[in-house]
Amino acid sequence: MADAAAKRWPERALGAGVILFALAAVELAVRGGLVNAALIPPPSAVAQRVGAIVASGELFAPLGATLYLLFAAYFAASAAAVVVGLLMGRFRPLYNLLEPLVEVLRPLPKPALLPPLILFLGLGDPMKLTVVGLGVFFPVLINAVQGVRGVDPVLVNTGRTFRCGRLALLLKIVLPAAMPLILAGMRVALGLGLILVVIAEMLAGTGGLGYLIIDMQRSFRVRDMYAWIVILAVLGYALNAVFVVLEKRVIHWALARPD
Repeated sequence: MADAAAKRWPERALGAGVILFALAAVELAVRGGLVNAALIPPPSAVAQRVGAIVASGELFAPLGATLYLLFAAYFAASAAAVVVGLLMGRFRPLYNLLEPLVEVLRPLPKPALLPPLILFLGLGDPMKLTVVGLGVFFPVLINAVQGVRGVDPVLVNTGRTFRCGRLALLLKIVLPAAMPLILAGMRVALGLGLILVVIAEMLAGTGGLGYLIIDMQRSFRVRDMYAWIVILAVLGYALNAVFVVLEKRVIHWALARPD
């Protein structure tokens, strides 16, 4: 493990170097007058504003509002998608019943549902939770179905040999075997959920990181706008990093590679 981590450090350092080089290029372009500083402020000024936002405590209320909406919708939709995916993957009649509805709703861009959702649910949390939940549900569902259908039949037959019932087969054999694909769908869905919650906050104008970004743009507080965008980018990176760590712990047996 330590050797593998050590081998990845040069690649990570190179990636960080590319980011620092791009930021330095923007800084020099702005300072040299090649770029309009009123539209694109120097990264150093944005970094100072980010530090001021964190130090003053302005960050926590909008961050908490966004994370509440994201996690509430994410966990509820993921749990529902895993349950439905297990059933659709194992029982062909149920798959044939629900598959047309899934294929109609799945490709529909979820932001397109915001206007009717606003009509029915208003601009509050129910509308935001619904659109985020819909965006999360389908990637997890598709991966759950494919994961279940890809389970080795030998595992299922072995469970039947030991007289496992249908529920025991699902929970003790099928679900663990399908977990790598399910978690891959959940990882994709986490990013989609963050995108959708920010879009919903921008349209609703009732709080959260999305609302602050659009509010700063409307009032032409450009440095603040970019500062909140940077905070949002760091949030997305942190959520993905935490998910990867948890994924390695949950399915360490699937991610292990022989030396």
